Amino acid sequence: MASIFTKIVNGEIPSYKIAEDDNFYAFLDINPNALGHTLCIPKKEVDKLFDLDEETYAGLMAFSRKVAIAMERAIDCQRVGVAVVGLEVPHVHIHLIPLNSMKEMTFQHKVNLSPEEFEKVAEKIREFL
Repeated sequence: MASIFTKIVNGEIPSYKIAEDDNFYAFLDINPNALGHTLCIPKKEVDKLFDLDEETYAGLMAFSRKVAIAMERAIDCQRVGVAVVGLEVPHVHIHLIPLNSMKEMTFQHKVNLSPEEFEKVAEKIREFL
């Protein structure tokens, strides 16, 4: 059965897309730790980060870097934090989280946004790609 992220890539579930290429997809986390919290995924469905082949792993890191640089320009933050947890969805994903304090990395601190706010943030990040 396809993961929720595969369904997002296939357009079966909507997302606030940030960036996409032939192999990777970035979109806003709908339960964000901070404004601009973004997920970067390979389009190929693989459960664990270190099960990716070397080329896909390196490509995901390069894609995530590009997105993180745009996020730092678009979002008022001290830096963009990176987390790979992987327990909540069986599809490799990198969390890119704009940080101004450590609480934003705890996954216990969440912010609520309206659909309009999500779209505004996504557009602002896309402007810097």
